[in-house]
Amino acid sequence: MPKTKAQRIVFSLLMAFAMVYGMELYNQALMAGGLKTELFFAPFADIVPLMVAVIVLETLVGGRNAHRLTFRLLDPTKVPALLVTVFMGAFTCWSMCPMMSLVATLAFKQPPADELVATWIQTVAMNFPMALLWQLFVAGPAVRAVMRLLRRIPVLSD
Repeated sequence: MPKTKAQRIVFSLLMAFAMVYGMELYNQALMAGGLKTELFFAPFADIVPLMVAVIVLETLVGGRNAHRLTFRLLDPTKVPALLVTVFMGAFTCWSMCPMMSLVATLAFKQPPADELVATWIQTVAMNFPMALLWQLFVAGPAVRAVMRLLRRIPVLSD
């Protein structure tokens, strides 16, 4: 877990990139009827504004909720660090997926007003399982591995 302000900034940027890229690729594949090679570049079209949305929402709501819920349920002095990491990732997805699904519903799907809630709920239902698995098994471990490598850089060391 990041300890310094510089580490938190780098971690947030890397995690936002990993989650936005993975979820955009997933949603593009859903719309295309399956994953295709050309879709690997599609997420880059919208990556910056979606990363900004992720970072703002995670900073203001998602991260705070995840931290509060994790440490309400777990005592970090009595459980393995891995369990704290898993709970933080799961609760972050639990908070962030509905918010980012609303962003995506409004920005990309643009349903009529009378279908907004239904479209948003369907988007959450389609995205949450993938977001949780992507966070716990791909993005989270990959970003933490990159952070371990980057800690060798003096500005990011503890």
